[in-house]
Amino acid sequence: MSIVIMGTSPATAENLSSNLLKQPPIEITVSLGNVANELKFEPNHLEFTSGKRYNLKLNNPSSQKHYFTAKDFADAIWTQKVEAGNVEIKGNIHELELKPGAEAEWVFVPMKPGKYALGCTIAGHTEAGMKGEIVIR
Repeated sequence: MSIVIMGTSPATAENLSSNLLKQPPIEITVSLGNVANELKFEPNHLEFTSGKRYNLKLNNPSSQKHYFTAKDFADAIWTQKVEAGNVEIKGNIHELELKPGAEAEWVFVPMKPGKYALGCTIAGHTEAGMKGEIVIR
């Protein structure tokens, strides 16, 4: 299986192997905060392999809203879709806001290896420890 990216334009579905998009995604779950309202991602270190398909399951068990913000990471992946409730979103995604009790699924294929910062952009949350690192190998 090979992935081809032409030039510097964003990857599209046509660039990806149809076999890859038919494979079940590798599931990884991340909690934004916890029931004790601690400001942290659980886990706060994520690793992905370039060219594999993932389903990042995000949930917010806390009583306050949080953001999953990783713009550089989002620029280094091809997003197939984000699902939340009865809505499916396609296209470029840079940040997801999860209200208390919310869940979302982000299905994507990592394209560009590197280390990327993860944070919550609500004032004081990143500084209080709601940060992490995402690695694409």
